[in-house]
Amino acid sequence: MRSTKKEIRGVVMSSLFLLLAVLIAGPASMLEFRYHSNSEMEQYLLQINASNPEVTHLYSIGQSVKGQQLWVLALGLSPRRHTVGIPEFKYVANMHGNEVLGRVLLLQLINDLVRGYRDNETWSLQLLNSTRIHILPTMNPDGFDEAGTHCQYSQGRYRHTQVWAHYRCFLQEQQQLREEKREVRAVIGWLRTESFVLSANLHGGALVASYPYDNSNKDSELVDGASVTPDNDVFVHLARVYSHSHASMHRGDRCDDSMPFLEGITNGYQWYPLSGGMQDYNYVWAQCLELTLEVSCCKFPPVRELPALWADNKKALLAFMQQVHLGVKGRVFDASGVPVQNAVVEVKGRRNMCPFRTDQHGEYYRLLLPGKYSFTVTYPGHEVLTETLNVPYGPDNYSAMKHDFLLRRVSADPTQSNLPHATSEVHGCETLHRCTSPP
Repeated sequence: MRSTKKEIRGVVMSSLFLLLAVLIAGPASMLEFRYHSNSEMEQYLLQINASNPEVTHLYSIGQSVKGQQLWVLALGLSPRRHTVGIPEFKYVANMHGNEVLGRVLLLQLINDLVRGYRDNETWSLQLLNSTRIHILPTMNPDGFDEAGTHCQYSQGRYRHTQVWAHYRCFLQEQQQLREEKREVRAVIGWLRTESFVLSANLHGGALVASYPYDNSNKDSELVDGASVTPDNDVFVHLARVYSHSHASMHRGDRCDDSMPFLEGITNGYQWYPLSGGMQDYNYVWAQCLELTLEVSCCKFPPVRELPALWADNKKALLAFMQQVHLGVKGRVFDASGVPVQNAVVEVKGRRNMCPFRTDQHGEYYRLLLPGKYSFTVTYPGHEVLTETLNVPYGPDNYSAMKHDFLLRRVSADPTQSNLPHATSEVHGCETLHRCTSPP
């Protein structure tokens, strides 16, 4: 029987309403526990972005070797651009193509954050009000396409991309860097465009939170077999937050084929040394504190285990994000009251390889545990400023302590010429560009 025009219009309208319902409600409430293909993941992210423009912004940091987009979803009340005083956080997963649980966890995390925002749930509103969150669900889509499903050994880890093969790409000479794969260049470029404060990279094959350094110069940083950063106390705290918020990681002995880890945490170098690690690069060159989170004993867990693995990691993923509000944040102003870029903000007793500097907004962020700290601020043409701050614990209030520094110009009075003043060289790192780019 031939349909009437009225019936056809009715079918079309019903289909449109169904599509609209899927776009509005579907992506945040119908995400299945399974391994989505790269194209399915892309469609999901596009739908989430289209349905929630007020709190999401989808962007690509580049393409894989085979031309697949490296999609990042930013979430927050100002998802499209940085807001002064709001720290930038990131999660990265699937760096190795056959370590796949991280993809599932980050898609579920996106789903929960958006659902919580829609339902006015306090935990989601607090995170999105106070933090700009960037999520890269797959850094190696080509490797995922080729990945086998064996728990420990399969192809896909470096398939096609050779990406991050034992992380050798980082901290290489510039000419070598140009020859590395697109994914590497994309992430390094990403670190130059956003001033990330805290980050984690999700892996599989063990159950442990690993922190820098992964490498060592066999110098003073070696302490009892560990390669210790100037911010070791903060890194240990961050690792413990994830481990103890996880259902079982803190027990330290959950994987049959892995060594035991006290409290479920480890110094990267003490576990196994490697040069050019991504977490080392983030910390040294981009002043972003990053952990490597090994989130499952099996690299490619069976689909039936995914809901339980999400339940194991959900609380830890949220708790770790909240730690971006540790310590102190603020701006540095010159004598005219103008915020300045590249002012060096140092904490006594924490001699970083490249000192932390203010960004293009004149902002600084220093993740610190509660306590009393002496800050020294230097900027060319201005007197060195030293102040002591009592730093409280910020994560419970979703905000680090706010403190601005106002500098004074070096006096032109020759009798004052012995006053300390800032120079452009500190610890051999001359500019922010030097400290965010391989030498």
